[in-house]
Amino acid sequence: MRYRYAMVCSSNQNRSMEAHFLLKRQGFDVSSYGTGAHVKLPGPSLREPNVYDFGTPYKQMFDDLRRKDPELYRRNGILPMLKRNSTVKTAPQRWQDNAADGSFDVVFTFEEKVFDMVIEDLHNRNHIHMKSVLVINLEVKDNHEEAAIGARLTLDLCQEIEATDSWEETIDDIVGGFEKQHRRKLLYGISFY
Repeated sequence: MRYRYAMVCSSNQNRSMEAHFLLKRQGFDVSSYGTGAHVKLPGPSLREPNVYDFGTPYKQMFDDLRRKDPELYRRNGILPMLKRNSTVKTAPQRWQDNAADGSFDVVFTFEEKVFDMVIEDLHNRNHIHMKSVLVINLEVKDNHEEAAIGARLTLDLCQEIEATDSWEETIDDIVGGFEKQHRRKLLYGISFY
């Protein structure tokens, strides 16, 4: 694979990790991140989410939730998700703290507010290399079923991008073809490192 990819959602748990998992299995050079202040997972009620710091290992979250209510977190898919996540990487990472990870060629976000945060963060960085980065938002609801669909669509897009000599020359055609085929609107922009 020629390009380096980043998958970004709010908490680096569901949407970004499902895409990271699938792309990694397909041999892509991929990383994943969240943009939130903390990692939030559903709790016993909407008012009681489970909140963790970025960098808290997925295994630690798994053990914590299994101790709290194994039946609830198995039923709602959180324990299987955390188990999957721990096979991909150790802990959730925050996009805004990723400068040491180097630059990416293509960044996918799965929610417009995350897209805006990534674009803003890239604009606020020192543009030392003047290397272009394509940022694409594919709107995906934050549930397990939609995350799986979003990951497959992301894989399709990444394969299209990989098949070109230069995404800068063909991105409008790639996006137009994708939107027509899948009846989903994409938001995209170009920034720099």
